[in-house]
Amino acid sequence: MPSSFRGLPPVVWTIFAGTIVNRLGYLVTPFLVFFLASRGVTGTDTSYVLGALGAGNLIGPAVGGILADRIGRRPTMLIGLIGAAAAQGALFLAPGVWTMAAASLLISTAGSTVSPAAYALLADAVDSERRQRAYALFGWGVNIGTAVAGVLGGYLAAHGYWLLFAVDAGSMLLYAGVVATRLKEPTRAKAPKTADRQTEDRQTKDRQAKDGIGYGVVLRDRLALLLLPLFGIQLFVYSLTEVALPLAVRDSGLSPAVYGAMAAVNAVLVVGLQPFATARLAKLPQLAVQSAGSILIAAGVALTGLADGIAGYTVSVVVWSLGEVVVAGIAAGVVANLAPSHARGRYQGAFSWTWGVARFAALTAGVAAYTTLSPAALWWTALAAGTAAAAGTLALAPRVNRRTAHDLAA
Repeated sequence: MPSSFRGLPPVVWTIFAGTIVNRLGYLVTPFLVFFLASRGVTGTDTSYVLGALGAGNLIGPAVGGILADRIGRRPTMLIGLIGAAAAQGALFLAPGVWTMAAASLLISTAGSTVSPAAYALLADAVDSERRQRAYALFGWGVNIGTAVAGVLGGYLAAHGYWLLFAVDAGSMLLYAGVVATRLKEPTRAKAPKTADRQTEDRQTKDRQAKDGIGYGVVLRDRLALLLLPLFGIQLFVYSLTEVALPLAVRDSGLSPAVYGAMAAVNAVLVVGLQPFATARLAKLPQLAVQSAGSILIAAGVALTGLADGIAGYTVSVVVWSLGEVVVAGIAAGVVANLAPSHARGRYQGAFSWTWGVARFAALTAGVAAYTTLSPAALWWTALAAGTAAAAGTLALAPRVNRRTAHDLAA
């Protein structure tokens, strides 16, 4: 195991293992269009179900962030995992389009409540210097599980769609079992009640009362409000790799198998390189590394517009995959370091919501730009936006460093 992941506490490894198990069952969503077609749902009706699935990714993170701070990380994860597993069964048994849409909304809403709580639990378990490594390990688990699921899903779908739902729901329930039996809600060690300590406790309670239980604590944080949109633009550019790339491959006259091969190239590079890249890059200024990786992603996406064959697409995938390896865990770690300890769930909820918005924008605005304007307009816009967002992130690095240093001193 690369040195960057050594020394992380057991809770981090438990979440890593549970994440792999959970992502091994990430099977229904990639094959949802095919499942709907097998039930006679096509055309506009399909868009209703997919739209509901996307909407849930905007609701779940916001709810998950509040619940993580209000009722705890562990209960929130259990609610999300068990709720999503139940929704899988509801979708499979749904008799019509609208019940399918409702089940899809519940799947994505419940499933996306888990990440803010898991991110907050990771932030509770490690200090600020190791958070990026913990989040990188979490992301590595996602990629390992997703890579295996891509192969497993194709095999199971050929033998019956019910297998996809069974494995998906089963993996969520297995992860819920891991959370219930292997994870504990974080507790704070209590220091002696000196006069200074009592004053500090009163100040903390005053801040918590002022912040309330909603997202006002995030909305009043000017630095977070500057960083989150910049991260959102970078995530939007990255999300184009899963929505616009297949369109480009199709329009080049290549078969779906070529897109599958490109996905395999990405999986091999990320799973193989990420741990070692994290070990080498962990000691460098993190926002500088984030900016460099984001530029690589934007350049790789833009190169898609120059590709006209398998070799060209392979080059573009390699470039943005290297960028994905470079940025792993950094944005979530920065957000965690900005958050007050009592609001980590809501800060991670805001970050996860930013991811949901970026992906939803890629599915809607990105595809619309590709089809109604031109592919070239999308590729050049992605390059310009990604580069500008990376520059803006780098410009904020001094403010982030001062804030982090001040909090550590406090």
